[in-house]
Amino acid sequence: MSSGQPILSICIPTYRGAAHLGATIDSVLAQSFGDFELVVIDDNSPDDTAAVVESYKDPRVRYIRNANNLGPEGNWNRCLDEGRGKYFKLLPQDDLLMSACLERQIAVLERDTAENIALVFCARHIVVAGDRAVTVRGYPGGKLGVIPGRAAIRQCVRFGTNLIGEPGGVMFRKSLALQVGMFDATNKYVIDLDYWFRLLLEGDAYYSPEPLAAFRVSTGQWSVAIGNGQSVDFCEFISRVSLNPAHKLSRFDIVAGNLMAKINYYLRLLFYRFVLKQART
Repeated sequence: MSSGQPILSICIPTYRGAAHLGATIDSVLAQSFGDFELVVIDDNSPDDTAAVVESYKDPRVRYIRNANNLGPEGNWNRCLDEGRGKYFKLLPQDDLLMSACLERQIAVLERDTAENIALVFCARHIVVAGDRAVTVRGYPGGKLGVIPGRAAIRQCVRFGTNLIGEPGGVMFRKSLALQVGMFDATNKYVIDLDYWFRLLLEGDAYYSPEPLAAFRVSTGQWSVAIGNGQSVDFCEFISRVSLNPAHKLSRFDIVAGNLMAKINYYLRLLFYRFVLKQART
């Protein structure tokens, strides 16, 4: 990369995130790989977000405050705009990275000189208050290595859920992001999965079963709040992507996905109840 241009851009879109933002930033600055920029984009928060970020004197940390609230879709897309690195990772404001995450994921993409891999992703710890891990979530039956892009798409549809995972566990090339375009929150619950599908139409996935990131579950979390409409959103998403023949979805894929999306709604409710109960113990 040219002088002053980092290999990787890690962008944190944040709104009212001051409570956990410091821990998220700390997890980035503790990485074994150091050639990155960390861009925190504050969506006009009314809390102490600015003070939290400005307490860090590391020159790799850059703070931007939106003049007006853009909402999740708008702020995620501003992150894409601001990232200057060869590679890109979107990191939610309250999630964490394990110390080897960047090093491991960048190594995969650097070895892929033919650029056949569209994204790398990993298993994630599920953490609660005190950054305590209560379980691990990953790709079912997944082993270390390449998963064909359309196979990953088909599995996500059949399982009725996002098997690739939250943005913090995913990394991709900025050049591919420029090719596939911006985040689209037509179905807001699956704004990330919609993007993963678009990337995976251009290449394969590379999976690590080692948990290299952590996803925080708390009562104030956006993904928990919108979870009430998850089954409807996912079914609408399946209907939308099934219209694109490039996804190569069968009738069985679509029927199974719609059924599983409805079942997953209740399973997720039980899961959140269990996890949040663990947080109180």
